[in-house]
This record gives sequence, C-alpha cells and structure tokens, in this order.
Amino acid sequence: MKTENELFELLKDQHSLTPRKEFVSATDSKLRQLANKLERKSKYKRFSFIATGIVVCFMVLSWMFLLGGQETIYLAISAARQNTPPPTASQQEEPLIYLYHTHSRESFTPEIIVKEKTGISHESKNITLVGKRLQSALAKKNVQAVHDNTDFAEISRDKGLSFKETYNVSRESLKKTLQKNSSIQMALDIHRDSIPRKDSTFLIAGKEYAKIAFVVSRASKYYEENAAFAERIHKKFEQKYPGISSGVIIKDNKPQSTYNQDIMSNSVLINIGGIDNTLEEEYRTADILAEILQDFIETN
Repeated sequence: MKTENELFELLKDQHSLTPRKEFVSATDSKLRQLANKLERKSKYKRFSFIATGIVVCFMVLSWMFLLGGQETIYLAISAARQNTPPPTASQQEEPLIYLYHTHSRESFTPEIIVKEKTGISHESKNITLVGKRLQSALAKKNVQAVHDNTDFAEISRDKGLSFKETYNVSRESLKKTLQKNSSIQMALDIHRDSIPRKDSTFLIAGKEYAKIAFVVSRASKYYEENAAFAERIHKKFEQKYPGISSGVIIKDNKPQSTYNQDIMSNSVLINIGGIDNTLEEEYRTADILAEILQDFIETN
C-alpha cells in the first residue's frame, strides 16, 4: 500500500503544479471580469469582499485543474457566502405601519393662542407632530413606519369639501401608499379628541399623559378584523399601563361611513388626548404607543 507521500509524488508526476500559460491567462481574464462586476454591485466593504472572492475563485479553479474536486468547490463557495457582508438594517426592514392624519390641523389650546374652544386648529402646531413623534419612537424600536403629514384639511378646504368629506382626500393617499408599500400591515389615522382635560389626561408615576382611545367603524367590510385588532391593542395597554386607554369605540355613523377602514384590515382611528392636552403629554403617550405596537408585532 502506497504511503501519503508516495501518492502525492504520483499526483505531482501526473499533474504539473505549474499551470500552463493559457490557463493562467484565461484565469486572470475571468478574475478581472469578476472583480469588475463586484465593483459595480458593491458599495460597502467591496475591497475585502472582492479580495475574498478572488482568493476563493483561484482556489476553486486550481483544484478543478489539478484534481477536479466537486466537494471542494462546494465548500469554497460556502466559505465565500459566509464572508459576504450582511445587509444593512435599512435593507432588511420595510415599513409595516402607515401613519396619517385626516384632520391634519387639529391642535391644542396650551400650544396656540385661541379666542374660543371651537374648531381648535393650526397650520403647524397640530396633531401631525404627534405622528412624527410616533414614527421616531417606532424607528428606535426597529419598527419602520411611513408618516404622512399631508395637510388634508387644507386640500379639503381648497376643494370646497366639508369636514367629514376630508376622509375622501386622505383615502387617496392611503391607497397610493399601499400600492407603493406592499409590506404595510396596519393603517393608523391619528387624531385628538374634543373632550375636556379632565377626561383626556392620565397620571402615570407623577407624569401626565394624554389618554388614548380606538375608534372602529361598523360599516367597514373589515369591521370584525379591525375591532379585534383594536381590542388587542387596548388589552396590551391595560396590561402595561392600566387606565390610560379608554377602550374601543364602535361607530355606526352612515354619512361618514368607514373612516377609510374598508380599504384594509388592521385599520383604526386613534384619538390621542384632547384639545387641552400639551404636546409634551401627547408625546409621552406616542412613546408608549410605539412600545405597545412593537410588542403587538413581535407577538402576533
């Protein structure tokens, strides 16, 4: 029986360890083509990745030339995959939530100068700031959301539409966003209520928060799904922050109909606070809403 050294000497005699010039030239050409292709595709860590790829490819071609080892080729390719830079967080995550504000100019008496507490509105200090805070809080928890701060109220006014008809305007934005983002799983229309401060404020650990409530339309074809969705969110609030959620409110109003909740399931109108809450109180509630939504996504 031949020893390992004898086998190696036999292989040396049968296969020259010095590749032919034609092989070296062809290999050099292919490696250059591969390097150019990788250069175009890779923006990050491309130099280390190309170097690894070139070394692996040279090993593969050498073994093919000398021994024709298919198993070695498979192992070499696997090693190259392991050295591929992982995708960034932005590449891994797509938006799961659409945040918008049909009544975009709903504002708060502590934040603006008002003469009377009817139709409290403002072009910039309004509920859209709460949606922006919610999007930011979600992002910190690695939950991506699309925040639409379109001034639907102004568009509706320019078109001569009534307050209730503003939902026809926000409806179009919702549809367009869903067409562009098939990953979205829930649509939240963020409002503030018109109830007084004593009914819209809640104390947690010495700090005042805006209370939260979920409104679901019975007229929607997704009524049962949306009601169940809102109820699950409410129960999670009850588990972590009992008392801050006023629960799920079912609406039967016919003229306004569905609050756009007939477009997709997991749609709900959310009232955060009322006219007398401060933005700081609104933001606190937006932060814990982000916490609840993250928990919901991870456990459903």
